[in-house]
Amino acid sequence: MSCTQRPSILVVTIVLILTGLAVSSLQPASQSAIKPSRATARAVPDSLTPDGYRLALPPYRFQFPRDHAAHPAYRTEWWYYTGHLSSGDRTFGYELTFFRVGIDPKRKDSPSTWALSMIYFAHLAVTDENGKAFHYTENISRPVFGVAGASEDRYRTWIGNWSVELQPDHTTHRLKATSRDFSIALDLIEAKPPVIHGFNGVSQKASGPGRASHYYSITRMTTSGRLTIKGEEFAVTGLSWMDHEFGSNQLTPQQAGWDWFSIQLDNDRELMLYVMRLKNGGIEPMSSGTVVNADGTWTHLPLSAYQIQRTGTWKSPASRGVYPSGWVIRVPGEQMELRVTPTVVDQELVTGGVTGVIYWEGSVRVEGRDRGKPVKGVGYVELTGYAGALPGI
Repeated sequence: MSCTQRPSILVVTIVLILTGLAVSSLQPASQSAIKPSRATARAVPDSLTPDGYRLALPPYRFQFPRDHAAHPAYRTEWWYYTGHLSSGDRTFGYELTFFRVGIDPKRKDSPSTWALSMIYFAHLAVTDENGKAFHYTENISRPVFGVAGASEDRYRTWIGNWSVELQPDHTTHRLKATSRDFSIALDLIEAKPPVIHGFNGVSQKASGPGRASHYYSITRMTTSGRLTIKGEEFAVTGLSWMDHEFGSNQLTPQQAGWDWFSIQLDNDRELMLYVMRLKNGGIEPMSSGTVVNADGTWTHLPLSAYQIQRTGTWKSPASRGVYPSGWVIRVPGEQMELRVTPTVVDQELVTGGVTGVIYWEGSVRVEGRDRGKPVKGVGYVELTGYAGALPGI
């Protein structure tokens, strides 16, 4: 969703950044510094969290390219890219996600270089679909001496030599990320305008004011550039998807995790769906999705408009978590039935550092019928909460 998710979605995620995640990973001095007093909490306006972050409330009117940039008034934010690349007969999937987590809004304008107002981290993953191999790494920093940051006046987010930046044409997104064993350098060009999820600029994740995010996607982006794996460089082309999500208080203690899907079909239609799983085995009624037409128009899908059936499972040898692996998705109102299959079974990220989150995020192949006609496609799936509880819930 991006949450992340995505929502990952970790969203990332992740939709995966929760209200207390960064705070619980810091030293006690930082925890006490951001804990509001009872008097402060009572005085906070309904549009803010107790510690002063803005809630995602309707109405919100997106404006582009402005809203590609950072929104530090909200606690959490992520910029999420996934895609499918090819070089000759070689095919790859990739994910690059940047996360911003607010620690204390009062410190944002502090004159001290070391005042901790927020942290940044990022995940990079490449799936070698031919070689059935999955590579991932992570990066993390605080915004000190320009090492990491996210601009508010234009779209540029970075951690060291990892970055995403909107080019002067306002339609090209330039992605760069390098690790010891693999790297990407890609240009993504928007082929469709942004799609706004939910209603009135708000994507609701649970009942109640602020249990939501401002969430949009660019569901089709033509992609070209270079990918390197263990010293072997590939000139690649393909198709990508971008999510951007920001909010302050999305999830509830009753929620266990989520399953999130992004699908790009060869008839130029796209589909985003998520189900928020509850700890009692049920599904959060506010789960939803969006179907995008070839002309860029879209339709909101409530939970009642679709069904997701698992067709198999996979047990991780690393985390021992048991994940669904394979799905049939049905959207009766669209005459859509799709079979979704992972390109590589093991696409689990076992992250360390401040996040300590374990989740499955992987490339999938799609085939089936849409509007009664045969289709094929590609996609990404994000699965959280299957390898232990998520931090913060």
